[in-house]
Amino acid sequence: MTTSIPVGFRALPLPLAQLSLAAVLKCGQSFRWSIFPLENTKQPDVNPHAPTYEYRLCLRDRVVCLRQTPDSIFYRSVFPPTACDDTEARDAETLSWIRDYFQLDIDLVHLYGQWSKADTVFHRIQDRFEGIRMLRQDPFENLISFICSSNNNISRITKMVKSLCQHYSPPIVKLYPPAGSTPNVEGLEAYHPFPPPSALAAPEVSAQLRALGFGYRADFIQRTAAMLVGAHGAIQNPETHLEPSEAWLTTLRDLSTADARVELLKFVGVGRKVADCILLMSLDKREVIPVDTHVHQIAVKHYGLRGAAKATNMTPKLYEEVSSKLAAVWGEYAGWAHSVLFTSDLKSFASYGVTSVASTPPLTPDGPSSPDDTPLPAPANEMPSSSSSRKRKRASGKTSKDLHTKIEVEGTTLPSFPLDDSSHSLAERVKRRRRGAGI
Repeated sequence: MTTSIPVGFRALPLPLAQLSLAAVLKCGQSFRWSIFPLENTKQPDVNPHAPTYEYRLCLRDRVVCLRQTPDSIFYRSVFPPTACDDTEARDAETLSWIRDYFQLDIDLVHLYGQWSKADTVFHRIQDRFEGIRMLRQDPFENLISFICSSNNNISRITKMVKSLCQHYSPPIVKLYPPAGSTPNVEGLEAYHPFPPPSALAAPEVSAQLRALGFGYRADFIQRTAAMLVGAHGAIQNPETHLEPSEAWLTTLRDLSTADARVELLKFVGVGRKVADCILLMSLDKREVIPVDTHVHQIAVKHYGLRGAAKATNMTPKLYEEVSSKLAAVWGEYAGWAHSVLFTSDLKSFASYGVTSVASTPPLTPDGPSSPDDTPLPAPANEMPSSSSSRKRKRASGKTSKDLHTKIEVEGTTLPSFPLDDSSHSLAERVKRRRRGAGI
């Protein structure tokens, strides 16, 4: 069965084992992706390998739109009317951004193999939770987003971040939802970039954010932005479109982990856990493991860390013990491995990738856990999953001599990729059993 490239999109050959958008964009690393179910999720007779979701993110100068099949990422960008007309150059920029943002230069399949050999726990969950990699986000956005995460949950963090964008950053374009998805009341949706530090630094911002429901985090956000602007200025670079403080934050990637952490801890509302999230998710510190009580439970139950799994007081000493213990198991990319294990034990991923009724058991004693009011150190816990995304996840590059998917572009056919479609009927049976049991 063939999968055609959607009109206006380009194709990047990439198996799900290297990147699963359904997992990576729903596990709480980033809070600004808009996710739209596509019409083929409602039509049982369509190609089961066709994209089931469209994912959109507003950058400073464009909206990036992504779709995925088991073998490819489809991408396109939408620009403001005043943008230049060099389509080839703009598409090349978008592709370059995709490769950088998803860190596609890193072979995730190779890392999974390493972690699986070193860790029997990882070996048990690797097939079901393949394709989970760390994003390389904008440091300022990442910083402010995780200040919002303090004692918060994914739904509220997402609303806060969206509110920041809507109130402090003008929209660059308005788009209709993809065909087949449910439109909002207005039909068109405005897309706002993340605001720069100068937009959040004014003293009155704190009171405005409190009125918008940010609580004590309002002061943290305003004071952090003011610290950045006061130290580095606010005049935007016309070539990079970055303010000086944003450019300075990116230079933390060149520091040692310890030195970069020291700089982050100077900001209001940034403790060890939030600092480690930023180090891992935007500053290239791939060995860093953000630790909370949930990660501590995993370390005690599965990795021989001494102590009570139900400990609630995360002292600096305990934090360091958990981090060091897990880093010794997973090595240079320990933070990446941690994200896979953490995601696998989240409540919203309990049925993710299930191929049988006897699915992989949770890692923690009471798992899946991470209740809605648990502070989020990294991947979060409320993003919805669907049977269609689970179907796509399972069709992730396992070979079969009897089934191949081809991608057609204007009458030509790109190289075919072997796939295994054997799980779909079973998944539907699982879905019916769950519905019958009231799950």
